[in-house]
Amino acid sequence: MSNASDYEGMLRGASLRVTRPRLAVLQAVHSHQHADTESIIRVVREDLGEVSHQAVYDVLRALHSSGLVRRIQPTGSVARYEARVGDNHHHVVCRSCGAIADVDCAVGSAPCLTASDDSGFVIDEAEVVYWGRCPDCSSTDPERMSRV
Repeated sequence: MSNASDYEGMLRGASLRVTRPRLAVLQAVHSHQHADTESIIRVVREDLGEVSHQAVYDVLRALHSSGLVRRIQPTGSVARYEARVGDNHHHVVCRSCGAIADVDCAVGSAPCLTASDDSGFVIDEAEVVYWGRCPDCSSTDPERMSRV
C-alpha cells in the first residue's frame, strides 16, 4: 500500500481523524515492518521534518488501539510495530542480530488458540515467538562452520 488516500481511508475507517503525523506514522509502519519507535521517528521526520517523540508515541498508541497496527515485544527487545493485523501469525527472531520475520500459523486457522488447560480463560490470541539464527548470522557462525 503506497497511496496516501489508502492510508486516509484506513484512518477514517477506524474513526480516527486524518492528520499529517498519523498519515506519516501509518505509512512508516507499512514500509518498515517490525520497526522500533526510534526507527519510526526517523522515518517520520524524513517525511514531515520536526515531530516530537511524544507525538509519534501518541500516534502509535492510537493506531494500535484502533487495530490498524500490531505491537510486538519479543523478550529482551523494545516494542516493535507491524502493519500485518487481523490474522493469527507469529514471529521468528534471530538471537544474534535481532532480525524478525513473520511466520504463518502452522496448521489450520488458529490451532494455537486451543490451550491444553485454559484455566477458565476465554482465549482470543496466542503469541508464539520462535527463536534461532537468521540465514546471515547462521552462515557466519563459527560453531556452525566447524560442524560442516
